[in-house]
Amino acid sequence: MDDEFCRERARTVRELAEQADPFIKVRLLQLAANYERRVGQPEKSARDHAEQPALRSPIFPP
Repeated sequence: MDDEFCRERARTVRELAEQADPFIKVRLLQLAANYERRVGQPEKSARDHAEQPALRSPIFPP
C-alpha cells in the first residue's frame, strides 16, 4: 500500500470513529494508528514473506 492510500484510509477511519459508540471508537482509532504507522515504511516484498517461517496450524498437534 502506498503512503497516500494509508493517509486517506486513516483519515476515513478517524471520521467514522467520531460517529461510533465508545467501544467501536477505540477500535477504529487503533486501526487509524496502524495505517499511520505504515506511512513512510517500505512495502514488504514477496521475498520478505518467504523468509518468514511457516506457522503451525493449531488444529494439528506437532
